[in-house]
Amino acid sequence: MDRATRRILEGPLAWELFRFGLPLAIGMALQNAFNLIDAYLIAQLPSNEVAAAVGAVGVCDQIAAVGTIVCFGVTTATATLLSTQHGAGDHEGVKRTAWQSLIITAALSLLFGVGGFAANFIAHDLIGLKGAVAEIATRYLRIILPGSFSIFFLLQMTSIQRALGSAKTPVLLLVLSNLINLVFAVVCLYGTEPPNAKLAWGAGVAASLGIPRMGMVGAAWATVTARTLALVPIAILLVTRFRLKPTGGLGPDMREIKRILKLAWPSSTQFVLRIGAMLLVNSLVARFYSTAEDQTATTAMGLVFRVDTMALFVAMGWGSAAQTFVGQNLGAGGRARAIRAGWLTSVYDFGTNVVLCALLFFFAPKVLRFFGKDEGAVLVGLDYLRVVAPSYLALGFAIVLGNAIVGAGATKTTLKLDALILLAVQVPLCLVATGVLHGSITMLFGCVAVTSVIGAILYAFVYSRGRWRERTSPISSPTPLES
Repeated sequence: MDRATRRILEGPLAWELFRFGLPLAIGMALQNAFNLIDAYLIAQLPSNEVAAAVGAVGVCDQIAAVGTIVCFGVTTATATLLSTQHGAGDHEGVKRTAWQSLIITAALSLLFGVGGFAANFIAHDLIGLKGAVAEIATRYLRIILPGSFSIFFLLQMTSIQRALGSAKTPVLLLVLSNLINLVFAVVCLYGTEPPNAKLAWGAGVAASLGIPRMGMVGAAWATVTARTLALVPIAILLVTRFRLKPTGGLGPDMREIKRILKLAWPSSTQFVLRIGAMLLVNSLVARFYSTAEDQTATTAMGLVFRVDTMALFVAMGWGSAAQTFVGQNLGAGGRARAIRAGWLTSVYDFGTNVVLCALLFFFAPKVLRFFGKDEGAVLVGLDYLRVVAPSYLALGFAIVLGNAIVGAGATKTTLKLDALILLAVQVPLCLVATGVLHGSITMLFGCVAVTSVIGAILYAFVYSRGRWRERTSPISSPTPLES
């Protein structure tokens, strides 16, 4: 048993969870930093471009997140299998699962990359965007969707490292990729026309490379390029440090692929439901509270999306820690420790969100103005945060407990819970508030907050009952005869 595994299985649980989970939470926040960097730089565009660009990028990021979320289901399933196999000392099983999961990731990259050809339909017809926002969104999606492979593999490879007990190395690599993204974004967004003296250094780089000013589209090219470059050292580490060089060839093993997908599809569907609910809210805002001439509300959603995703991604980081601890301890026969790990991690995320909400209480106006110049959009965004931000406490609590349940392989349990919460609570509430009651946009925001609270209560109830602990059959590896 290596040192990292010993800590997960035998170390002081509260401390080991904290030291393992905090870098993951920071790492997921850094994943979100790709979008934050782009949002800040886009906000420096000329005033006649910035409002439409901010509104477009907020919606585009959610659309692109659909593919990422589907892939994250495979990532979650792979991490569950790997952490259990690693806890049981099955290194051959670890290698087999890791490489087959990368084959699935490559297939998903091709599938979602085709979405770039449907960018116009997605922006105009599916989401209902209007005016300049729709035109900019279409151009952005034509780049970011074919470039989905970069984030798919980045998530998958860093998750493999995390499942095998490494929390700090993935974070350092994400820091590197964000630095690369910053450089390319400045160069591609502005070319030789920097918006201020602080960003003037990019003009020289753009001139030497012959890169023209691309506007918001340049942010898409920068993000895809930075993520792709970051994949190189991550791949090298998987083969060298983690000894994951395949021994049975690189071809597909359909039995292993089916085993991963059996565990992955409920998680993928669950995450698609989550992002679908977010897109529903954006679509309702675009249809009921925006016009072709007045995009204030849509722009506001682009602003607050940055804060929403920060709370979401940090919760996913803590949830990843819970998943690893639950999976490895169940694999080693430590059920009581696995259960405690889920509760403890949810408390850590709750505390993180208390800090986030406190910061927003004092600095929300500055945060929103950092990403946008439209004062009307900032005021709508502040109204949103006043109503929704306190519910981050409940949202994160539910996400962490859900990941803990997934660590036991009970992915269908979390799918059923999210389907119930989103389809039976959030969707009806939002549709009634907008289409039946014709309520204010604040009423729509209240529906989002209420859904998070109900979700936390339901997840706490299911987790405390503990039946999910018995639903681990998809994790079991094939026997030597079967394989």
